[in-house]
Amino acid sequence: MTRHYETLFVVKPTLTEEEIKSQIENVKSILEKNGAQIAATFDWGMRRLAYEIEKNPRGYYYVIYYTAPSSLIKELERNFRYNEDIIRFLNVKYENKKEINAWQNLVNKAGAASAKKEEAQKEAETKAAEPAGESA
Repeated sequence: MTRHYETLFVVKPTLTEEEIKSQIENVKSILEKNGAQIAATFDWGMRRLAYEIEKNPRGYYYVIYYTAPSSLIKELERNFRYNEDIIRFLNVKYENKKEINAWQNLVNKAGAASAKKEEAQKEAETKAAEPAGESA
């Protein structure tokens, strides 16, 4: 039986952008290999931590919403614990109808926020690609 989950994890801030993206892709591949269906993702980016973790005052936050069999969580947590570049993680299981509706609302918000972020990035790229003398 598949259940609804939300996983938040914090990546070390000392990594480069490529290394952070690699860590995110690694987590997504673990989920997909073990039968998860990713519904939405939300990139919170670099944020200040409430307290230092392993002498890091900041961390790169990322959230994934998905449905998966319950056996996946043990494997995911095992991988998080072995990975030194992930300094914290949190798994949330949504069980009853009210919680599942809340999960669906979070998925919708994350999808809308991701779409806005992508649109803003594309707009910034097109403005950067325009020659300086031809702006409208």
